[in-house]
Amino acid sequence: MLASDEVGFLKILHKYEITFLLPPIQRLGKDICAIPLPNLNLKVISITPVAEGYSVKCEYTAHKEGVLKEEMMLSSETHDGACVKVVVQARVMDRHHGTPMLLEGVRCIGAELEYDSEQSEWHGFD
Repeated sequence: MLASDEVGFLKILHKYEITFLLPPIQRLGKDICAIPLPNLNLKVISITPVAEGYSVKCEYTAHKEGVLKEEMMLSSETHDGACVKVVVQARVMDRHHGTPMLLEGVRCIGAELEYDSEQSEWHGFD
């Protein structure tokens, strides 16, 4: 099974907290968890059962420009083999172009330093 969530226009090298609602999936049951995947940019923080399904909270680092799709797998803790793939889709723009447009459930929680910016710790030669 596949679920998808669009998060809007993000700015490169920024970190975002994304919270979305996953509708109830009967074959997963009540207790689900994230299957660890080797993805440095998308990390599941919590999965909480709610009346409408599951509230999923994750952190995402916008690491390159373009339309990006990151995947996570959620699995049942009680039913063997029951899992769902969730695709998070973001449009990531360069630091100097436009204003981010975050959709509901998305908030910026930080920015990475640019190597070639004035924010770096390098002060040059004396």
